Amino acid sequence: MLAGEEGPAAAKLLELLVALGEVFEAERLVPVESAHISGVSYKNLGEAGLEWLGEQADLGARARIRATLNPAGMDMDRWREMGVPEEFAEGQRRVIETFERMGVEPTCTCTPYLIGHVPEFGSQIAWAESSAVCFSNSVLGARTNREAGPTTLASAVTGLAALYGYRLDENRRPGAVVDVEAELRTTMDYSALGYVTGKRLGTTVPYFRGLGRPSLESMKALGAACATSGGIALWHGEGVTPEAGEM
Repeated sequence: MLAGEEGPAAAKLLELLVALGEVFEAERLVPVESAHISGVSYKNLGEAGLEWLGEQADLGARARIRATLNPAGMDMDRWREMGVPEEFAEGQRRVIETFERMGVEPTCTCTPYLIGHVPEFGSQIAWAESSAVCFSNSVLGARTNREAGPTTLASAVTGLAALYGYRLDENRRPGAVVDVEAELRTTMDYSALGYVTGKRLGTTVPYFRGLGRPSLESMKALGAACATSGGIALWHGEGVTPEAGEM
């Protein structure tokens, strides 16, 4: 693929993944089963980012695994009602159309696992969006790092990712135990717990004891808060998450 036999876009994007792997001293690249791509808003991309995406599409970049999109910078159907300028809306439409040219599903959601994009336990994936990463690692038991927009696109096109970080068993082990003594009654309670945990632990993987029986919504809120106040991309919950028993 690096030699260009699968097209210039695949070769160029593979170079990006190889360089990333070298930075993190990854032993090799591994196949990934799905991608969730961030960097979708025209406000963030601007013309420069859109031009780069267009170049990849023109060079033949096409997703070879299932790939979904993070939210755009506006509601794609009701943008006029929301007062979005025509110029911005046109730029955002071009962004979505460019991703569609590359075979990416225009889902525009930060919770792809709620619309059928659900990785299997133990599967290697390449996801961006901090809350989705935390949910997939923790609740689903899939394996991904907190990827960026360009690397998730690169993984979608090549079907590969560098083997480092949370893809490895040794980095999925908890570094701190969090004993929950208070009764968690509402989703907001789990959000507050996640916020305090992320603020205290930074990027350390927590092992929670005393979570009770959280709903899917509560687990989503816990992970999103952990990722917001800190850099947590994986948590374990005793009797709750699939890998907790091994820890």
